[in-house]
Amino acid sequence: MGFEQNFSLKGKIAWITGASYGIGFAIATAYAQSGATIVFNDINAELVEKGLKAYEEAGIKAHGYVCDVTDEQAVSELVKRIEKEVGVVDILVNNAGIIRRIPMTEMSAAEFRKVVDVDLNAPFIVSKAVIPSMIKKGHGKIINICSMMSELGRETVSAYAAAKGGLKMLTRNICSEYGKYNIQCNGIGPGYIATPQTAALRERQPDGSRHPFDSFIVAKTPAERWGEPKDLMGPAVFLASDASDFVNGHILYVDGGILAYIGKQP
Repeated sequence: MGFEQNFSLKGKIAWITGASYGIGFAIATAYAQSGATIVFNDINAELVEKGLKAYEEAGIKAHGYVCDVTDEQAVSELVKRIEKEVGVVDILVNNAGIIRRIPMTEMSAAEFRKVVDVDLNAPFIVSKAVIPSMIKKGHGKIINICSMMSELGRETVSAYAAAKGGLKMLTRNICSEYGKYNIQCNGIGPGYIATPQTAALRERQPDGSRHPFDSFIVAKTPAERWGEPKDLMGPAVFLASDASDFVNGHILYVDGGILAYIGKQP
């Protein structure tokens, strides 16, 4: 067996939450190309159908389910269904997330709680649901999609930064509690990624110039570009594969170097 087989996901079942499109879809595609069976869920039937169509067009057989990952009972029932219809989850990617860009003093407590519920409570709920079967099977990989906001703050994202900071520490605590069962829990912290959610921030202005935020991000990133979903595929495969069996509690930032860079002198 060649060393490259350490990166194979053949025979593994990978569940990626919120993977109808964007980052989750890119990660699931990489897993499928590496041999894994793909399971994904989304919040409603319309998104699941959209995802199934996209996977079919990519030549990937995926199992799609409707599930609200903030609903503990629904998640518990879905795990049982997945285990019955597909098999025990080997790889979990907690990808589903939301952001609300609202100044802190204008944000209601309900809006704050909603972001924390999806971005932090849901990874806790879903991880808790799959860990018992991972323990019985003798191995498991949990990958939490964190953020640069796990390390940095910025105006208008207080709830998101709080949730992603908490997700970083949940990642480390899952490692601490369940590493002895051969379960590795790591995070991926994407930089600014060109997805439909960030499209408005990259639109050209009427005079043809860059959007001010687009210019800001490019100037702050040593790679001098936005990331693409495909930039997350290699790191995601590594953290899901046997090649990372002694990597645990780590956050891998895929950000073009932005966290290492103080920025250009004005």
